[in-house]
Amino acid sequence: MSAKRQAQGPVGAPPAGCGVGASPPRLEAPEKATGAAIYTDDMALPGMAQGAVLLSPHASALILDIDVEAARAIPGVLAVVTGEDCPAHLHGLLIKDEPVLARDRVRYAGEPVALVAAEDLETARAAVAAIEVRYQPLTPVLSIEAALADGAPALHEDFESYVQIVDTSLRTRPNELCVATMEHGDVEAAFAASDRIVESVFETPAQYHAYLEPAAAIARLEPGGGLTIWSAVQSLPRMQSILQEALGVPMAKVRVLAPEIGGGFGGKSEAQTQIFAALLAQACRRPVKLTLARDEDMAAMRTRHPARIRLRSGVSKEGTLLAREVEAFLDGGAYADDSPVILNVVLHFATGPYRIEAVRGRGTALYTNKMRAGAMRGFGNPQITFAVEAHMDEIAGTLGLDPLELRRRNLIAAGDRWVSGQPIRSSGLEACLEAATARSGWQARPRGGWTGPDGRRHGLGLALVCHSSAFGATSAEMRLLEDGSVTLNTGSVDIGQGGRTTMAQMGAEALGLDLGLIQLGEADSRSAPYNSGTNASRSTHMVGRAIGAAAQNLLSQIKARAALMLGAEADALEVRPGGVVALSGANVSVSFSDVALFAVNAPVGGGPVLASAAVMQNDPVDGAYTKTQGMLDLSSVGAYAFGAQAVEVAVDTETGKVEVVEAWCAHDVGRAINPVAVEGQIQGGFAQGLGFALTEDMVWEDGRLLTADFGSYKIPSSMEVPANIHALIVEEPDPDHPFGAKGVGEPPLIAAEPAILNAVADATGTHFSHLPLTPERVLAVLDAAAD
Repeated sequence: MSAKRQAQGPVGAPPAGCGVGASPPRLEAPEKATGAAIYTDDMALPGMAQGAVLLSPHASALILDIDVEAARAIPGVLAVVTGEDCPAHLHGLLIKDEPVLARDRVRYAGEPVALVAAEDLETARAAVAAIEVRYQPLTPVLSIEAALADGAPALHEDFESYVQIVDTSLRTRPNELCVATMEHGDVEAAFAASDRIVESVFETPAQYHAYLEPAAAIARLEPGGGLTIWSAVQSLPRMQSILQEALGVPMAKVRVLAPEIGGGFGGKSEAQTQIFAALLAQACRRPVKLTLARDEDMAAMRTRHPARIRLRSGVSKEGTLLAREVEAFLDGGAYADDSPVILNVVLHFATGPYRIEAVRGRGTALYTNKMRAGAMRGFGNPQITFAVEAHMDEIAGTLGLDPLELRRRNLIAAGDRWVSGQPIRSSGLEACLEAATARSGWQARPRGGWTGPDGRRHGLGLALVCHSSAFGATSAEMRLLEDGSVTLNTGSVDIGQGGRTTMAQMGAEALGLDLGLIQLGEADSRSAPYNSGTNASRSTHMVGRAIGAAAQNLLSQIKARAALMLGAEADALEVRPGGVVALSGANVSVSFSDVALFAVNAPVGGGPVLASAAVMQNDPVDGAYTKTQGMLDLSSVGAYAFGAQAVEVAVDTETGKVEVVEAWCAHDVGRAINPVAVEGQIQGGFAQGLGFALTEDMVWEDGRLLTADFGSYKIPSSMEVPANIHALIVEEPDPDHPFGAKGVGEPPLIAAEPAILNAVADATGTHFSHLPLTPERVLAVLDAAAD
């Protein structure tokens, strides 16, 4: 049965145990609170040079000539690198389309063209300014519409020659980088049987990751041609693979270490500064640090994919969803990057958390002359869930139904199958919906909004969310030390979310030890086991599965050694809390410390007590259930997490300003490993979703980003984030997880935007379809509705 509870408040020193369900202080808290934590840009190596990068001012242009002589002549300059000095091959995740540095042409304003290493940063930047590049500007393609237009300039004329690890056979236009389709059920028959058909079009903008720490890397050459990289990365093996592909250095000779990381949100999943620092280190034969300035990071790195989504749904007069058709276009920017993955996620969640008997979808990711779009918190789900949940309110309005009632009548539940055919094994969705609506007083609030004592129009909005927790491969290693403590290594990178503490708690719980007896390994590719990355709300779920399996292996070995020591059968032994192995029903025992000492000292001890485990999500899609083309295999996606949010807003109809007054965010986390950390994820995710909904607007002019600093790009501050974001934790344990956990990093953001938009629509009685809801946009829509 689902259990709802308000997350606990902060606690003091870790109590004994501190396993699953406790909220000890985060392990890294003292270093971060005192300023002792070391980030990449804090580091200095002997003889280290400073790097700087020259970015293109043009969205699309041919490079006619690059003159670097004046830069090289500046005293203190150690190396200047251009595309001609780099390996000529292309790299990329699924479509190999990106050069290491621009060579013959640039495809977005902000694309790196040249690099400089110098004795100090001031000299490096002066040398960058001294580089002269002659460009021949071309007509840029700057929007989804422009990319689709007949006769549009092709960004990648040699696309067919690129190495592609994805089916691109459905492409019909030169600027389509990939196209995917899916169909389940008899769509035409379902639409024919529908009493009402509702069609909507929605648009979402680019969003900057806005991590506090800009992209940074330090590279050092090692004897034998190896490389060591210190950098803010979200995946150690992914970074090794990228550097191998871009520079030709074998992965085994690429060592990647992740110091403290000041946020990632997906923006540090792929490479940029790491390649450049390595190139400069190779060129000047010295360690090189390259840290982007904020405006450089905003212009050159990645954004969330802008999207245009058309939904068409057929419903019965009673409100049963019968058919859905979705057409989605994503602006992928100049290079493919993670676009094929994001496109697949958009189609995968096109039904929302609802039963629909027939669904058809087509998605297209497009090349444009803007910075590449990549992974960002939610991985494509925020765009499609925004559209689905706003569309649900429109359907409710068409039928004269309460939006809550429409959702109740169509909820997916445990035992149902996702549109891919995968089973839903656990769902707290209904409990989330009841928690959010009960706490917000949904039934007592008037539909259609109300006027508050301040004269503003108030409204209440609702949105549901489903997201996956299982994705990719991971592993864990444990070793029992001679004092009874345990080292735990997972290869998981903590990007600021508190993952280290959560991993240690799961290790402590699995072994029955106090938290202080679990020592985590460093994020170092030389010693860490494989973990595909800290992304996609996967860490607690997937790494937790590996920890649970490794712990069981370790306990089996501990019992086998203890059996030798006690002259008993292993099956007759039990592991008791506190690191004790005892004979069942008897007062005869040995400690973990005794076992470890016996293992490494006794001739029959068997050597060190070591254990490992590797896990890979495998929840096969059903090809007979849903037919697809151009889609990736989503068998490694599963363990669905659900949530519901209710939001109250106040709208000043004279100025268009929207204020979020209060939010009730109920999320099924399976089991809360650390309730306070879960509460923080829910509140932080909602705040980032609020920015996506109301304030964050990346504005380009002729392809150049105008909002390239935090003065013009408005992320939510304490003035916009409400004091009351109620984190309502629902626990419906995942039956396949050793601790019952599901992911919570992304769902709170995903649900926030549609809940806010639906609240604004409720307050004003006006249809909105385009984010962000800035005062200017709100006023324009209200004025148009009044005409």
